[in-house]
Amino acid sequence: MGFGSISHAWRALKSPNFRLYFAGQTVSLLGTWMTRLATSWLVYRLTGSALLLGVVSFSGQIASFLLGPFAGVWVERLPRRRLLLWTQAASAAQSLALAALTLAGVITLEEIIALAVLQGLINAFDMPGRQSFLVRMVEDRGDLQNAIAINSSMANGARLVGPAIAGVIVAAFGEGYCFLIDGISYFAVIASLLLMRIRPQGTGQEAMRRGAGGLLAQMREGWDYVRRFQPIRTVLLLFALVSLMGNPFLVLMPVFAAQVLHGNATTLGWLSGAAGIGALVSGISLTLRKSVMGLTRMLQVAAAVLGGALIVFGLSESFWLSLGLTVVAGFGLMQSAAGANTVIQSLVTEDKRARVMSYYTMAFFGAAPLGSLTAGVVANHIGAPDTVIISGVLCLAGALWFTTHLSGLNRMVQPIYREMGVEPD
Repeated sequence: MGFGSISHAWRALKSPNFRLYFAGQTVSLLGTWMTRLATSWLVYRLTGSALLLGVVSFSGQIASFLLGPFAGVWVERLPRRRLLLWTQAASAAQSLALAALTLAGVITLEEIIALAVLQGLINAFDMPGRQSFLVRMVEDRGDLQNAIAINSSMANGARLVGPAIAGVIVAAFGEGYCFLIDGISYFAVIASLLLMRIRPQGTGQEAMRRGAGGLLAQMREGWDYVRRFQPIRTVLLLFALVSLMGNPFLVLMPVFAAQVLHGNATTLGWLSGAAGIGALVSGISLTLRKSVMGLTRMLQVAAAVLGGALIVFGLSESFWLSLGLTVVAGFGLMQSAAGANTVIQSLVTEDKRARVMSYYTMAFFGAAPLGSLTAGVVANHIGAPDTVIISGVLCLAGALWFTTHLSGLNRMVQPIYREMGVEPD
């Protein structure tokens, strides 16, 4: 790709609302990734248990899985900006409560789990709300794919920097200050949302159509759409498998840092930062794409790359080799997540966007906790390295399964993209 194409990499930022979102979310995500590392280290410091790492991760994400379809319907009925203001305020309160308990030295595992469950409930509404609001922040619908890629780059730039900062802060001052910084960082997003100028959402007829039918009827309509539309169904199934099998290695990272590599919180920060480097490279590579054509084949490659990296990571006892493999695994994991998001958002009809993205949320925050809990149980019996090796093998199996569906999926997708005026890369 020549230098002339680099100008396309940030084209979504020409939309003022998306620029505001980019600025606020960048600050907030730094705090979010600091909290993720600090929470995992706090749990491992208090318990020394791989199983309980899995339990806490499961608790923080299972609500998003259980409430996904219900949340998707409600998000379509509510003004998105107002919903996001409430979810960001609630997330700030959750992080500040976690900070207060930790800094006071009275935090217990039960309180960590309870607050994780609360954040999971918030995320069940926040994530489909943000994903479906993204299309309203960009003025040109053709920039949506670029906005999703920039959003991924932003998240993973924070994923790179946040854990590294958190590792230093945890080692020097303790976990509580990471939670405090996170709580304060949410106000940047709240400010950006208040400053946006958003056109009224749809006409009166569109609003009536969104509210037509009961809650269960609309949930069924969304499920039938996902189940019957093969491209979205196939992409969601692969992404769910990658989330189920790929994410647990991040949950087990404290075990690798302490037991396999004989390190501390700083070691964990390096490993988490390495995963962030891979994910950031993934996000940047997606911003450089001019169209969504070819993304389905990229999903196949990403799942295979992730599976291979996990297998070798599970076998490694070298810090530097593990660090490099974590970069590769982070790349594969984020290519799968951002690629699936882009393909789904480009195909779904507007009146079902929030409902379909709620199923993406279920795969992102639902399959992951089930995998984390399973990984914690399995690691408790056979060890973290063998658990990660098994996860890698299953990711490779998923890539092979997706390969058998790829040609048929592309035949269905390409006419849709041509009708939209999307040109091949």
